[in-house]
Amino acid sequence: MIFTITRKELKALFSSPLAWVVLTFVQVMLAFGFLKRIDDFMQFQPRLVQMPNPPGITELVASPVFAMLAIIFLFAIPLLAMRLIAEERRNQTLVLLMSAPISMTEIALGKFVGLLTFMLILIGLASLMPLSLLLGGRLDFGLFAGLVLGVVLLAACFCSIALYASCLTAQPFVASMIAFGILLGMLLAGETAADGLRGRGWTVPAELAQVLSPLKNFESFSKGVLDSYNFVCMLLLIAVFLILTIRRLDAARLRG
Repeated sequence: MIFTITRKELKALFSSPLAWVVLTFVQVMLAFGFLKRIDDFMQFQPRLVQMPNPPGITELVASPVFAMLAIIFLFAIPLLAMRLIAEERRNQTLVLLMSAPISMTEIALGKFVGLLTFMLILIGLASLMPLSLLLGGRLDFGLFAGLVLGVVLLAACFCSIALYASCLTAQPFVASMIAFGILLGMLLAGETAADGLRGRGWTVPAELAQVLSPLKNFESFSKGVLDSYNFVCMLLLIAVFLILTIRRLDAARLRG
């Protein structure tokens, strides 16, 4: 049933004008940034030749493109996820879905995987831009793999948070605002809490506070460093918000 719900959500996304607008906007913004980085690289190339260990085209072009994609996800994913559960509740179809012989876990995972699959398609299209550099240069595939893995995990984190926000209200636009507020709050609070705890010498609590900052955890991947701690932090964040979504749906079913 998870894959049935996933197919349904993908079909709904590709039938939605908003999804196509977001997809087009993301590609246009990334293409602009990619071409700008290429132009900058060509201008600085004579200086790079004189450096003993110059950064490559992957660091100067591909990394900024994926960093831009990570920031765009902060705005795009709440818009794409806002209708997942909120619209079903507004249209009175959530009751029918809950009355079907499927668990709340299957509903939550099906909607999560559907949205994440759409984001994977978007990430795949974005990855074609750096890969096109192979026509005239060489890529650092270790760094490139780290960038792709990091942005996939970041998208999964944002999708789980936005899915939870969507089950808090029956208004899709309100759900998108809640998701954006949670993401922005986690970005600011996670950094502030970690810095404050480190300033007091509380290293372990500071490291734990980093779970609340998915963009901070993405930084190591953007440098080509596959840090197992950052990996676990992002997986933990995904699991927590999926569990919160399942519990929220269970509570809604019990209330009828």
